[in-house]
Amino acid sequence: MKRTRKQRLGTALDAPLRIALIGAGNMGRQHYHRLQRIAGARLCAVADPQGQAFAADAGVPWFGDHRRLLEEARPQAAIVANPNNLHVATALDCLAAGVPLLLEKPVGVQLDEVSELVAVARRSGVPLLVGHHRRHNPLVVRARQLIAEGALGRLLSVTALWQLKKPDSYFEVAWRREPGAGMLLTNLIHDLDLLRHLCGEVREVQALAGNAIRGLPNEDNIALLLRFANGTLGSLTGCDAAAAPWSWELSAGENPVYPRQAEQPCYLLAGTEGALSLPQLRRWRYAEARQGWHDPLAASEEAVATGDPLQRQLEHFVRVARGEEAPLMDATDAARTLALVEAVREAARSGRACAPASF
Repeated sequence: MKRTRKQRLGTALDAPLRIALIGAGNMGRQHYHRLQRIAGARLCAVADPQGQAFAADAGVPWFGDHRRLLEEARPQAAIVANPNNLHVATALDCLAAGVPLLLEKPVGVQLDEVSELVAVARRSGVPLLVGHHRRHNPLVVRARQLIAEGALGRLLSVTALWQLKKPDSYFEVAWRREPGAGMLLTNLIHDLDLLRHLCGEVREVQALAGNAIRGLPNEDNIALLLRFANGTLGSLTGCDAAAAPWSWELSAGENPVYPRQAEQPCYLLAGTEGALSLPQLRRWRYAEARQGWHDPLAASEEAVATGDPLQRQLEHFVRVARGEEAPLMDATDAARTLALVEAVREAARSGRACAPASF
């Protein structure tokens, strides 16, 4: 008789899920600290060429190579948080071993390799959750519900802002000065993913980009126009050299290392029946139908429970690995976000409107 995934993970339903950590850098350690708060899971091994001391402190076996970890430690699930260019190869090894995984974003760096990952993930049936953690933020969950319920009417436009100033010390790390490490793939991929999540798929994008501020190979100033498949129009402006308070990092309060600008919105969504600002979840609407610009708009704020998105994502992953839930974001969905990033790059390079590749 074929066993269910839950049965394969252990006969005792309350037995902690044995999770390996592949990549013990900044994000890997953030996941580890949150994993310690989950009674139903525990760290069982670490794979990272530089992570021997970390593994010793955590009291688990250390491996310099993740393939040895998969073979010898035989984890029930894995968190993959190694460098971006290793994501796809590592994920393929986990899938081949039948190990469910939480794969940090981006899902990969090239669309062709991600296409292979999507195909393998579909064939294998092994659960794969991609770590676009902002989708797990209660603010985003409620905003998506409001839009789906028609609270804004027909969604017409969205304005997104990502404007802040990275200090010079940020670029002292060598890889941050190299091609491909700019704010588009590092930062704006989050915003583009949330725009897809809230507003639907993007049909085409136009882009202007420049690097005149720092002169590095990557963009430091960018402006996008987006046409969504449902007819919604949008814009996203990004700059990492501006003394400005408009970004999810500074507004949402997800990470305490950034001084919070709680009153400053970074997403403005407008529809035929109302409008919404994020992350404040502030709504505007007329008291009666058919009112217009001569009439006052009433404003109110949605009440929503707070929660650490990374913690919520990890708790979701445990349920995904146990076969209790489907991944909120699988490889196919993540590939569509990367395809949108690639379309932005091509639009900026060519000066013409570009459509994202289909997945």
